[in-house]
Amino acid sequence: MQIQLDSEKTPFDLHHTLSCGQAFRWEKRGDWWFGVVGEKILMIRQIGALLQFRIHPESVKTGILASYFRLSDDLPFIYSEIIKDTYVREAVEKFRGLRLLRQEPWECLISYLCATNKNIPAIKDMINNMCIRIGKKLTFRNEAFFTFPKPEALAKASVKELKQCKLGFRAERIKQTAKLIYEDTFDLEALRKMSYENAKEALLTLPGVGPKVADCVLLFSLDKLEAFPIDVWMKRIILENYSNHFEQSFAEKVAVKKSITPREYRIINSFGREYFGEFVGYAQEYLYHFKRCSP
Repeated sequence: MQIQLDSEKTPFDLHHTLSCGQAFRWEKRGDWWFGVVGEKILMIRQIGALLQFRIHPESVKTGILASYFRLSDDLPFIYSEIIKDTYVREAVEKFRGLRLLRQEPWECLISYLCATNKNIPAIKDMINNMCIRIGKKLTFRNEAFFTFPKPEALAKASVKELKQCKLGFRAERIKQTAKLIYEDTFDLEALRKMSYENAKEALLTLPGVGPKVADCVLLFSLDKLEAFPIDVWMKRIILENYSNHFEQSFAEKVAVKKSITPREYRIINSFGREYFGEFVGYAQEYLYHFKRCSP
């Protein structure tokens, strides 16, 4: 199956989108990317403006692809809104076509709980271990793939079993969160209809969810493009390139710290949302990937 895109109206770069660190379950083999989205295995590659793909189990509907890769986002317009200076312009020009993903909220939430104080290879390892041990096995081209564990499965797994997935201290938090979701005490999908502020406040009540995890879940799975996650990379980017927007004492103090307080997070987050506007989430991902790929 294939989708022909209009590269001017719908710029899209599959490689930039899947390698920029927003999702953890994609693997590239040759020209093809392999991933599991929900209950389906996706095999996809890009040749110019042509997307070629297979979905297993097979489906006549291609909507899963358009939704997941947010192909309806008007990137040319978004670029016009977020390019406020030469630095972000350079990032956009280098990674033109990078799109935010619309991930499944449950998987996104647990993935970013795993991401606390870990690098990307370690995050992928934890998630892969959970999927193999607790997810459902799918077979495609004589190879085993695994779905992300359902809330029920993680809620009923023992803390010992979760720690065997290399989750460490995250095991108890993930089990507690899974129980809240499984027992319908917390409705993730309901957050999509809430304002950004209310949805974030709700997420912060979950075990182990801090401002950065909440913003990641809102941005990468719940359509809150005004979310602006701040990690060590983004803190460095903001203070290296936009320090003139802060009091000098604040910038100097935060620059030398490894972590930031909730108050410091709010100050940097508020700056980003005001400076870049309603699509700040896109600005964040371009700046983040640009910094990580810079020498």
